[in-house]
Amino acid sequence: MNDERYLEDARLQLRKLKSMAERAVEQAGEDRLFASPDPRSNSLAIIMKHTSGNLRSRWTRFLETDGEKPDRDRDSEFELGSGDTPARLRERWEEGWKILFATLDSLRPGDLERTVTIRGEPHTVLHAINRQLSHYSLHVGQIIYLAKHLAGPAWKSMSIPKGKSKEYEVAKDGKPHLAGPR
Repeated sequence: MNDERYLEDARLQLRKLKSMAERAVEQAGEDRLFASPDPRSNSLAIIMKHTSGNLRSRWTRFLETDGEKPDRDRDSEFELGSGDTPARLRERWEEGWKILFATLDSLRPGDLERTVTIRGEPHTVLHAINRQLSHYSLHVGQIIYLAKHLAGPAWKSMSIPKGKSKEYEVAKDGKPHLAGPR
């Protein structure tokens, strides 16, 4: 895969992750945003707050500064304060993703071999992007799992529903299609 195609795919996969997380949070409902399964677990609000903080820190001035910004207080991302309203959480979420996509859009294929640092550790840009794809995938999975739990029976599958695999066949283009008669 050439560098430009990789960057296009990274943007596509990250947009999918953002969309899945937002659709899951929507299904859980704003009234459940702060609910957690137990005192030691994170709520949707906490996961969104942490992800937003990570997005801002990693992607702001990505090529020029360390990905762990000195003004980031990571531990506070796991605490909720009076200013952590649903509107403010969504605003920070959008801001973080906007920074990520603007940064990815500014990268050129030759940038993938450049070196950036995260917490003082050198990474190629390619490695740093993959690291963040993995990190955001983890948190989006948590969001989906928790949102599904919170939505209960009202949950609508965002992919092929459980027990419905035989009703779908995957075409060569990789997109699910309803299986027709054989």
